[in-house]
Amino acid sequence: MAASKATEAMIGTLIEKVFSALLTQAQYALDFKDQLAAMKTKLELMTAFISCTDKQKTRGKIIYEADDIMTDCQIRDEYRKDGFCHRFSLRDLFFIYQTGKDLKHINSRIEKMESSLGVYGRAEQPIIQQGPNNSSYQIFKYSPEDREPSEIIGLEKDLEKIKGWILSSNEKLQQIGIVGMGGLGKTTIAQKIFNDGEMVAYFEKRIWVPVSQNFCEERVMRAMLKQLGEDESGIEVSYLLHKIQQRLSDKTCLIVMDDVWRMNLDWWKNLYPTEKRYFAIITSRNETVVNSMGVDESRIHPPKILNEEESWSLPCKHAFLTSKGKCPNKEFEKKGREILKKCGGLPLAIKTIGGLLAPKVHSLSEWNKINDEFHVYLTTERENNSVVASLRLSYDELPTHLKQCLLCFSVYPDDFEISGEQMVHWWVGEGLIRGRDNRTATELGFDYLSELVSRCLVEVVHRRGYDGRVYSCKMHDLVRDMTIKIAKDEAFCSFDEQGRQKLTQDSRWFGFTSDMDPKSLKKSSRLRALILTSSTPVSFWNVKSLMSLRVLDFSYCKLDRMNVEDLLDKISSLKRLACLNLSGVAGNIELPSSIQKLRNLQILVLRRCTKLHPSITSLKKLIILDLGSCPLQHLPHGLEKLIYLQELSGFRVASQSNTQGCRLNALLGLKQLRVLRMSINNESEISEDEWNVLSQLEKLKVLAIDAEDCKEKHVSELYLRRYRHEILPKWINLKHLSSLQYLCLEDGDISNFEISSESDQDSNGTTWVLEGLCLKFVPNLDLDWNVLLKDMPILRYAEVSRCFNLKNSPFPLDKPAVWKKNQD
Repeated sequence: MAASKATEAMIGTLIEKVFSALLTQAQYALDFKDQLAAMKTKLELMTAFISCTDKQKTRGKIIYEADDIMTDCQIRDEYRKDGFCHRFSLRDLFFIYQTGKDLKHINSRIEKMESSLGVYGRAEQPIIQQGPNNSSYQIFKYSPEDREPSEIIGLEKDLEKIKGWILSSNEKLQQIGIVGMGGLGKTTIAQKIFNDGEMVAYFEKRIWVPVSQNFCEERVMRAMLKQLGEDESGIEVSYLLHKIQQRLSDKTCLIVMDDVWRMNLDWWKNLYPTEKRYFAIITSRNETVVNSMGVDESRIHPPKILNEEESWSLPCKHAFLTSKGKCPNKEFEKKGREILKKCGGLPLAIKTIGGLLAPKVHSLSEWNKINDEFHVYLTTERENNSVVASLRLSYDELPTHLKQCLLCFSVYPDDFEISGEQMVHWWVGEGLIRGRDNRTATELGFDYLSELVSRCLVEVVHRRGYDGRVYSCKMHDLVRDMTIKIAKDEAFCSFDEQGRQKLTQDSRWFGFTSDMDPKSLKKSSRLRALILTSSTPVSFWNVKSLMSLRVLDFSYCKLDRMNVEDLLDKISSLKRLACLNLSGVAGNIELPSSIQKLRNLQILVLRRCTKLHPSITSLKKLIILDLGSCPLQHLPHGLEKLIYLQELSGFRVASQSNTQGCRLNALLGLKQLRVLRMSINNESEISEDEWNVLSQLEKLKVLAIDAEDCKEKHVSELYLRRYRHEILPKWINLKHLSSLQYLCLEDGDISNFEISSESDQDSNGTTWVLEGLCLKFVPNLDLDWNVLLKDMPILRYAEVSRCFNLKNSPFPLDKPAVWKKNQD
């Protein structure tokens, strides 16, 4: 079964852990050398029989138990290094005895499984799954202008028709329905209307509501209030509708209700006040639902399937970039048209298959293989044939390491907007991604996410302009249906018939929503990832039972502030925890000394922390420490102990008189630091020697500062915010920033933008290598656009907002604009 490849990725990660321990001769590896060596060999053999699906659940349990043992051994080593765990103590001797016993038991179970698999035939040689450090995985990158998530090929007439209905209507309330089968492009059409420039100018308010199959009035109303700028967390359910009516009473409004399966008609009819004009666009697979909501037959639009030419041109835009979307080979075109004909004109199926074809434009044999496999799926799937078949084929074609990453999306509700950073942190925290070569696990995670987008399995909601990094994303309901089925088969999590997650004793991942009972978590000792996906405040529960937890994320949830202190103390008992996100905590918090117990913690994200206990420097496995929104006066001494730290946000330079605070010199020990976001205020006293510390951080790539001084040659991204001087610092020049690719100036008083001169160029005529530029809220900036393009010859992307003194501007100055090279 192809889905079992996700489990293969877990085995590969575990093999790498064991191999690394044996290679580096870690203390625990010496204690259990024979058993670990035996486990490594048996795990390698297990990959040779990974396709045996009837042992899948048992195999998963063994892998997770082995990973727990490895993690416990690593934690014990950390305590030993700090002198908290003495060799030959009674406790240590018991740990050695019990762990050795557990390892023998695991090896025995693997051996029995291997023996039972003999009836399926043995491989002549074991198939060794290479770990991430040795993989030859290739990322296919696309330029930002070729990354649009919603193509409009074949939909132009649909857009004109619906816009005409809206702009020509004089009715106070008009409703429009877009009805058709899954994968036909209903949401794409609605998105294009919603974001159309004329619509943005025409309506004072626009609200996008993802409804989905599991309709919940409270969830929908809270989502609407949030988009209207209202803090809905403290509003009683009975008052939500009134609050919406109040906010809309004097505004023209466009509301999109996307993917409606059923509707409470009384609630719907009472939604709109009558003083102003309102338009509603409703997308659904069921015309009866749309009719019942009051949409007139004459205002129901059924999107048409794409014809043969439209079907072919859609994937060509991405597959043949070098030839501007034209296929240069008749054999490829013939085979491509044959494949796409099987998609039945459905845009989702075409884009998904196109994502498979694009990386293989130099191999006709690969296109033939896709054609044959697609035919097999078409003859076995029963409903939405071409869409389901294309999705399943696209999943099966994923590299092993991407399969499990994709399945993580299954725990989020329908149409849920997912933070790209949050998803990457989950992957890293659970060990699904490990750094390799010169790339960190986080950097690889964003590459993996971009790869899933390019294969049309994940949809982008927001992304960074100049390089396409995904800020937030979501998943089409049909793709989610597929991931739910596979995640259930793989025993990662369980779902009911409506696609809602349910908690079982064997669940490994869980997305907690407001309608679930927190008490059910008490019996989930095997849970490895807990993501709270509701913005509704929740009460505290006892987390001590979640002893296998690696990822705990409260970023979407507003926690009861009365229970935060108790919660933090109990979280400290989760010794295997690797990723902790407390950014959703309501009110200010102080991080207690008990945090030092989390010796396996690698990622810590805080938002309202007013005080850090010095014991945080005991968390030596930290690779990401995000304190960006914390009102801290300083960071504690000892930061240099965090030698594996790769990203530090919220670093504040203490004044010379502050003896408790951390100075810039502490960063000297952070040799792995790639990202530094720091703040400097009027009290910050920084000597020239201290600034030189930054130039010694050779791996630093991203530097963001909230004031005015820094020198760093290695930086590729620089963010300068709230800079209150007219002239840029002298160090923003080619000599000090020779590798700079992206520059962001935001909310400042800069008027002179002279960053290039003859002295900046060497004898070879070297110029700026800037590819991306962001100028926001710098109204005094005196700049000539043509001169800027001359100074930055390879600039290909720029965002400009409120730069009223910009001369020769190719775009209007009274609203935010995006410029792309060759499009001005």
